Amino acid sequence: MKDCVVVGAGAAGLSAALTLGRARRSTLVIDAGRQSNRVAAKVGGLLGRDRRPPALFHAEGRAELLAYPSVELRSGEVTHGVREDDGTFAVTLADGRRERARSMVLAPGTDYRHPQLPGLSERWGNAVFHCPFCHGWEVSDRPLGVLATGAVGVHGALNLRAWSDRITLLTNGGELTDEQRERLAVGGVGWDERPISVLDGPGTDLRAAVFADGDELALGALLVKSTLYQRSSLARDLGASLNEPDEMLSVEAITVDAMGRTGVPGLYAAGDAATAVPPSMAAAVASGYLAGAAAAVQLAAGY
Repeated sequence: MKDCVVVGAGAAGLSAALTLGRARRSTLVIDAGRQSNRVAAKVGGLLGRDRRPPALFHAEGRAELLAYPSVELRSGEVTHGVREDDGTFAVTLADGRRERARSMVLAPGTDYRHPQLPGLSERWGNAVFHCPFCHGWEVSDRPLGVLATGAVGVHGALNLRAWSDRITLLTNGGELTDEQRERLAVGGVGWDERPISVLDGPGTDLRAAVFADGDELALGALLVKSTLYQRSSLARDLGASLNEPDEMLSVEAITVDAMGRTGVPGLYAAGDAATAVPPSMAAAVASGYLAGAAAAVQLAAGY
């Protein structure tokens, strides 16, 4: 019986485990190796780790945990979880192993679902991105596009002006309202409502958006609206509530309080899976620390 099992070893999971380890709580971290930012070239906006490769961040985080004998790191995927009648938790891994713990931190990350547009997936995390605060600096002063529709597209395009004065909102066949076009015009942002056939460029770089009619728009990078969904049914299986994605935030997030408590005794959540706002590495580290601290306090109190 562990004190805590942490599902996920991204920024949030590692942060939670470090906090629990320093509180001398026996902690098992289960890592499926599916960190959302593993495809990105650099981490953006994380103090002390700004513009460093994500793989280096995760490797250093895992190495730091090895200094605490109460923390165990294990590769694997949790396929099922249950809260027992005595309030403890049991998880089953894909290889059939079963582990039990007095508390649990869910930090599995989320699946990013973006438009199925040819040329997009291979550039994801590089010339195509979802967070301007994480990637905007690296693409500053290039001609930038925003792939989205409606109010969220207008908002994203106007916000992106901080990084470039050449912004175009691409709706890929969706229609803007007259009011939205006026807002864009006043803000100095262009727009194009034609369907896009492919994103073109060498390797992971972006050269242009090619429209269905054959015309092209030169682009150096593209901000894409994505919707984030839970990777598994674990949160629901354990009785946690989820927020449904809306037009602006587009995150299916586990509902938590300021300390990562889900409302299910002993169950906490952190990172991308538990934020209803656009996620970031910095926010994940902070939420992991808070969830780990809350779990440690609960364990010390004996309930």
